[in-house]
Amino acid sequence: MSSQKDLLKGKVALVTGGSRGIGAGIVRRLASDGANVAFTYISSEEKALALVAEITAGGGRALAIRADSASESDIRSAVRETAVTFGGLDIFVSNAGQLLIKELEQVQTGDLDRMLAVNVRAVVIGTQAAAAAMKSGGRIMTIGSVSGVRTGVAGGSIYSMTKAALAGFVRGAAIDLAPRAITVNNIQPGPTTTDMNPAEGPHVDWLIKLIPLKRFGQDHEIASLIAYLASEDAGFITGASLTADGGYTA
Repeated sequence: MSSQKDLLKGKVALVTGGSRGIGAGIVRRLASDGANVAFTYISSEEKALALVAEITAGGGRALAIRADSASESDIRSAVRETAVTFGGLDIFVSNAGQLLIKELEQVQTGDLDRMLAVNVRAVVIGTQAAAAAMKSGGRIMTIGSVSGVRTGVAGGSIYSMTKAALAGFVRGAAIDLAPRAITVNNIQPGPTTTDMNPAEGPHVDWLIKLIPLKRFGQDHEIASLIAYLASEDAGFITGASLTADGGYTA
């Protein structure tokens, strides 16, 4: 029986927005399972280089690529650089996202355009580019949000709209890529502890009351679901949107 370290041995993964938070958790997990992992970042260079050093020190291979997910050329270039550096691409995780909490009447056109560019258009472009670089049997995953199912707070309409769009996208993309046995799935995390969403943050008390398990999720718990979907065991799961939210949307 293969050890966990060997589950993704020889596989190549690219994670967008992988320098911190849930993205960094995904990078760590895929690397621990044996994959060679590239990830993009836009502003957290220090954290990106530290993550590469951490994975390298643990015997893995990692590559940090500066890329803006709002830029089509940056996304396509990141896919090419990953494939050239590691000799192919097997796993693509579109994780980079933009959060906007603003009352509808206050939303500017620029806000809308940026949200759509990063949260929706980048997913489509990244999926196109990744699929073109993959052989049969590849794995594509998007990181959505339970906000696509339950908005929950005032000011969340645009963010919720962009995350709800991913559920529809993966259903269609799964059908389009099924002839090549490439699976496409969407993960919808609930409130998760990250550096941008600390467990002791200002909104924790009222939010915890809405979660039956009475706690926030951890980045490694989201990453474990990604690792499963990236494995051979998950080859019959495609077009799905799976929540990991402690019962928040139950």
